[in-house]
Amino acid sequence: MKEKINKTLSKMQNDTPRTNFQNSSSESNIVKPLGDPNCPHCGGIGYVRYDVPLGHEKFGKIESCVCRAKDMADGARSRLFALSNLDRLSHLRFENFKASGNDKAKFMTPQEKENLHKAFEACEEFSRLLAGWVLLEGGYGCGKTHLAAAIANDAVSRGVPTLFITVPDLLDSLRFAYADPETTFEQRFDEIRSADLLILDDFGTQNATAWAQEKLFQIINYRYINKLATVITTNLMLDEIEGRIRSRLQDDEFVKYVKISAPDYRRPEETSNPGISMLSLPEMKAMTFEKFQMREDEIGKEAITTTITEKQDKFGNKYKDKEITRVKVTKEDVKTLHEAFGAAAHFAEEPHGWLVLLGQSFCGKTHLASAIGNYRIGLGGQALLVEVSALLDYLRQTFRPSSEVPFDRRFHEIRTTPLLILDDLKESGASSVWAEDKLYSVLNYRYNAHLPTVITSTMRADAFALSYSNLWNKLLDPTMSQILVIDMPPYRRVMKANRPNQHKKK
Repeated sequence: MKEKINKTLSKMQNDTPRTNFQNSSSESNIVKPLGDPNCPHCGGIGYVRYDVPLGHEKFGKIESCVCRAKDMADGARSRLFALSNLDRLSHLRFENFKASGNDKAKFMTPQEKENLHKAFEACEEFSRLLAGWVLLEGGYGCGKTHLAAAIANDAVSRGVPTLFITVPDLLDSLRFAYADPETTFEQRFDEIRSADLLILDDFGTQNATAWAQEKLFQIINYRYINKLATVITTNLMLDEIEGRIRSRLQDDEFVKYVKISAPDYRRPEETSNPGISMLSLPEMKAMTFEKFQMREDEIGKEAITTTITEKQDKFGNKYKDKEITRVKVTKEDVKTLHEAFGAAAHFAEEPHGWLVLLGQSFCGKTHLASAIGNYRIGLGGQALLVEVSALLDYLRQTFRPSSEVPFDRRFHEIRTTPLLILDDLKESGASSVWAEDKLYSVLNYRYNAHLPTVITSTMRADAFALSYSNLWNKLLDPTMSQILVIDMPPYRRVMKANRPNQHKKK
């Protein structure tokens, strides 16, 4: 196409910066060329307008000349860097990221360490290639922002035009552009959506107005269509993200989805998310298959058991009554313990379906349940063991004003955890209607999703069937679950004699 330079000269000179020079005789204004004076296209003006027919997309438009490409790129790179405020994050690099987690973390499992290391490797690979997208999901302080900033700093050091910005700041930048004398909204919007590398930090913390949602979608959709390198960090679940954006983030062929389960680097003393598993406690850690007692030596011995039953007085008031009985341990009783041990050991090797352990307090149910969890963690897997009452309290806490995590996220984490071990399931009526409804929702979801689950309870089979009839009918399917009753009296710990006293003369 023929370029009409002369037609733009008079117009562009009005927009061209002028430098004043003074001498003893006169003062003159000299035009400082924006482009290369020797450029065959613009002759130094820095802009061109194409001779194209009416209706062409370039008709009547003035564009920067190719001779200004480097200056334009440098300017865009500088503006993006200024928007990013990467100066305060310049210390966040791959070299100082602790891929094994905080050394002071007390409750970090092997699975969480492996997960964090994989996240580190995925971000390093993305930083080298700058192709596709990376979605980093995780709780507060798990390392998302450090990894995202490391990608940004690495790209900037290689001269890649990079914008690292939190989503609220991005939206504010767009809003302020309406009143910015140095730019227009359209220019700012185009620079953001067209950046060679865009990193959106804290996606989901923005004010979700209709305008904000639409602008975010336009940016993400533009980058998705044009396959521009993008990193997004969020503490939201995918289900919580607006549908149109979620659809693009779920493109497995283009988006690398990395879910970080590591605990908060800033609060290493706290347990990992969801943070209520009892398996990190010393007493529970000691409950392994190796330390389980089979109790054959108790056969024929007398044992004392305490049975608690609920009764009514003559006025209809309910009260709990304790009944103490003396029984002799039989071979059949010990056999039930052996069967429960074998089922638990087999389940730990291949956790499929459900395992339900019934029996009175201290008969060994919790020990076997803990042994399953400890065994899976020892293999690098995940397991969550929690008392049912503590679980329900934990879910209620999300409704407090101080809670940093919404109920939906906690509920999702519990019901989808790889292995859930619920200890001490009580009869219906022991909790509120809300609590029992949420508990049933968790159990029903896991059953239908075929997620491995272990339940312990002091209820007898008939009481279980009355309290949770819908669930009980499902558990009666032998292809999906095993129900084992341990018919043994409580363990009685015997204090070992002090060694020096054993040799004391009488």
